[in-house]
Amino acid sequence: MGITSALVLFAVIWAMTFLVVLPIRVQTQGDLGEVVPGTHAGAPEVHNLRKKAWITTAVSLVLWAIIASIIVFEVITVRDLDWFNRGAPSVESSGTGG
Repeated sequence: MGITSALVLFAVIWAMTFLVVLPIRVQTQGDLGEVVPGTHAGAPEVHNLRKKAWITTAVSLVLWAIIASIIVFEVITVRDLDWFNRGAPSVESSGTGG
């Protein structure tokens, strides 16, 4: 896996993790009873974005390390995911000496 692939993989994992972490422990205006006129009661009042970004980064690093090691050490390959044998056959020596 190249450096660009590793960075893209981390960015995708970070974005997906951030979307999961974002709604956790959010306090809305409706929860606090202080709805600003013209806004929705579900609008966040206390969101703690900096803390959630750091949590996301820590979780993403762990997930990225696991996924990147699976890719680098070829624990799971594309060939393993070809359940219907639609991919090209792998180039391996058949042992016939031809």
